[in-house]
Amino acid sequence: MKRVVVGLSGGVDSSVAAYLLKEQGYEVIGLFMKNWHDDSVTISDECPWLEDSNDALLVAEKLGIPFQTVDLSEQYKERIVDYMFNEYEKGRTPNPDVLCNREIKFDVFMKIALSLGADYVATGHYCRKGTIEKDGEEVYQLLAGADGNKDQSYFLCQLSQEQLSKALFPIGELTKPQVREIAAKMELVTADKKDSQGLCFIGKVRLPDFLQQQLQPKEGIIYEIAADAAIYNTDTPQFTSVKEQLAYEAKKTVYTPEMGKPVGKHQGAHYFTTGQRKGLNVGGTKEALFIIATDVVSNAIYTGQGNAHPGLFRKALFIQKNEVHWIREDLALKDGETMEVMVRIRYRQDLQKATLHKFDNGMYISFDEPQSAITEGQFAAWYIADELIGSGVIS
Repeated sequence: MKRVVVGLSGGVDSSVAAYLLKEQGYEVIGLFMKNWHDDSVTISDECPWLEDSNDALLVAEKLGIPFQTVDLSEQYKERIVDYMFNEYEKGRTPNPDVLCNREIKFDVFMKIALSLGADYVATGHYCRKGTIEKDGEEVYQLLAGADGNKDQSYFLCQLSQEQLSKALFPIGELTKPQVREIAAKMELVTADKKDSQGLCFIGKVRLPDFLQQQLQPKEGIIYEIAADAAIYNTDTPQFTSVKEQLAYEAKKTVYTPEMGKPVGKHQGAHYFTTGQRKGLNVGGTKEALFIIATDVVSNAIYTGQGNAHPGLFRKALFIQKNEVHWIREDLALKDGETMEVMVRIRYRQDLQKATLHKFDNGMYISFDEPQSAITEGQFAAWYIADELIGSGVIS
């Protein structure tokens, strides 16, 4: 009997994952990760960790598996929270869920599991793992979940071959309704529990409250840039190389206050992100205002009316060399090589047709169609068919 440690989060997905593994004859141990203590910034009645750990315990009792809680809040603060503050301060928008999987669940937590003699670590992610043989070596694949509506492969886009080799995703072949059905049939306490929203393991957090612990509010101006502003009507230069053209297409537009008109005030550019529409509190415009750029140095926010505003769109993005990550190392591009792939730049986005271009300083992704709200600090993940083969931080 192989031993599997399941990260029981107190939600229905990990509960059913544990049940399925037990059915398959594994020796299953349930572990609940406690990653957060500060209740002052969580929205009190939304998934506080206490209720979750109780639910996880009840599920473990029902399934007759050993259960314990591990406190990872110190590592979580160091690897996730501090990193988040740091990124927001630089005016980038990090993705804590992707990091949490790479740094906590499949690193700190996995090491604890292996120290308990586990052969595998399992989670309730909607994704699948494949294995192929290549040149006599076993190669692990990260595949999209069977439920297209719930596929969570994107959140695991930073995993390595070694991490994947020890990972199991028992519900990857199921749809969410099927998972709920199994939980109801087994009378698990989590069967009808709402999906948790918000930060990985912190619960629902008011982001500005959370960020204000470290980043002080400071008042700045919100500017509106017209859709027909001169900056959008410049002629495209002549390029001497593909790289030069890609650099031009990936470049952020730099805005200055003179280009627009002041329409409101905000409490700190570092609390906002490209593409954001909510939280601006500016009325009186014909269409909703979307953020097209933030400048944390001058503390200005630039907006445009409507989701078709030209300031939202770009045709390419760049990932710095040290931020390019291949799950399938055997498919990694060499300098000068290109590859046609499907890409998403945020969770739930439909896959977009694109081409990877590898250069000595990093990688450009050029899209067939211009993309809205390409956001620094977020992850771009690239797929071939339903296999996620690599990812990187948008720079």
